[in-house]
Amino acid sequence: MNQSERKQLTNLDDLILSASKEELIKIQEIDRQNQLEGHSLYEIYLDSTNLIDQKIKNSRKN
Repeated sequence: MNQSERKQLTNLDDLILSASKEELIKIQEIDRQNQLEGHSLYEIYLDSTNLIDQKIKNSRKN
């Protein structure tokens, strides 16, 4: 795991720890759906943030 991935995981931890009850319910549902598909919440979060970062970098080039 590289430094960038560690930072993203820390961000996810912070997001969960500071979430409201309603947000935690939503996060729990997302996690449950991902587990049914064989993925972890961390995998999905890392993939989604990587996609967002890629889109931002591409938009800056244009």
